Amino acid sequence: MIVRGGDAVRTYARRTRRPRNDDARSGCVGFLMLPFVFAARVQRPARHGRLIDPQIEAAKVARTVIGLVATGWLLYSYPLSRSAGSVVQDKFVEFFLSAGVLLVLVPIALAAFVLGARPPGPAFYRARLRGPLSALGALFGTVLLLLLAGPAGTLMTADFMGAAGSVLSIVFGAVYLFALPFGLASVMYGVHHTFRTADVHEVLPPLISPALVWAMCAVQVFDAPPVHAPLAVRLLFLIGPPLSVTALSVWELRRLRVQYGLTLRSALGR
Repeated sequence: MIVRGGDAVRTYARRTRRPRNDDARSGCVGFLMLPFVFAARVQRPARHGRLIDPQIEAAKVARTVIGLVATGWLLYSYPLSRSAGSVVQDKFVEFFLSAGVLLVLVPIALAAFVLGARPPGPAFYRARLRGPLSALGALFGTVLLLLLAGPAGTLMTADFMGAAGSVLSIVFGAVYLFALPFGLASVMYGVHHTFRTADVHEVLPPLISPALVWAMCAVQVFDAPPVHAPLAVRLLFLIGPPLSVTALSVWELRRLRVQYGLTLRSALGR
């Protein structure tokens, strides 16, 4: 059978054309992922020329995976001391508490680092504060936006402004649906990247992370364990995370010093 050129092209186009349903589905997924994409862009360090060591990044990922697997094993191997919903809620509280600790710790660490540097270090590092300030500002702004566009703020707007308030309440609802996942993702990425302190200098994240995990360890001492496990197991899971993060930070600082000549003393010009 002989197929003419135009027919062949049309036949090939019909066979290779992507179904419209798939396009709509991928577009919907991409739209839903926008808050997380923007949060990652805001909270991820982005200074041009920043040192990125593949081994350090791989070690951090490995430590996170091991921690998740160990936590899953603990929850699977021993009976829960309270309901599963309460355990999950406590983990969310700890996560947000970590962000709260960093919101206090990061500005103090940055101020001490910039003021402790010898000239021209302070002026040089102040120019790099835009990254951490934008990360912190985005989180604070999102919290304020959630308070304004939340259910309480929407009802107040609708009551005081009548019909125009009803339109604004719809806009506020759409803003709230975007700001909520953006805020949650910002907390997650902010804690992971210590609110972009690497944009100021590479030695800051491994110096700040141990302080955070030891502070959280002190908080967990006064919290009831999530499972009925032997004392030795509970102590291991209480001390293990801060010890592993501290060991990883020490190794990271040593690698930065040996491989790249980056130290806290040289960063401060001392």
